[in-house]
Amino acid sequence: MTRILTIGNWNKTSTRKAPLRLNHRGFTFIEITVVIFLIGLIIGLAMPRVRDALLTDDLRRSSRNMIGLLKELRNEAIRENKAYFMHFDLDANRFWIDSATMSEEEQARAREKASSLPEGVRVLDVWFQGKGKTLGGETVIRFSKKGYVPQSVIHLGSEDGRSLTLELNPFLGRVRVWDEYVEYET
Repeated sequence: MTRILTIGNWNKTSTRKAPLRLNHRGFTFIEITVVIFLIGLIIGLAMPRVRDALLTDDLRRSSRNMIGLLKELRNEAIRENKAYFMHFDLDANRFWIDSATMSEEEQARAREKASSLPEGVRVLDVWFQGKGKTLGGETVIRFSKKGYVPQSVIHLGSEDGRSLTLELNPFLGRVRVWDEYVEYET
């Protein structure tokens, strides 16, 4: 279809074409790249939590539980203003808590209700500043009524040969964790 347009004194011939209909369905390379990047970012942020939830082993879980118990025990000693004791029976791989204000019967019941570590996880030894290592039998970590604890270290080990070191800070109530067996000098 040809028409002649007259604008002022100018004549122009134009051919009018039907509007182009682009019927391309799909995405551009940039759109796909952005989506893949966002999916990767979300997976990268979520994967450590998923991995820890699915693959957490007994050694790590035991160390986290032990750290929580140690912190709770320190806080309880401060709040109640009395000394608490965390006992370890290294031969039986058990531990329990009692306090200085408990009767002998209550202490005996606490010992009977001692907690065990999961199968395959052991308390290898407990080290104290000035005393050295206790490798067997029973040992005690004392929490004073002000929450102080002697500088001590708990070594946990698993059947597969891995070990963790839990170092108790005497004054701050912090527990430092090492992903290996760390030796301490007396």
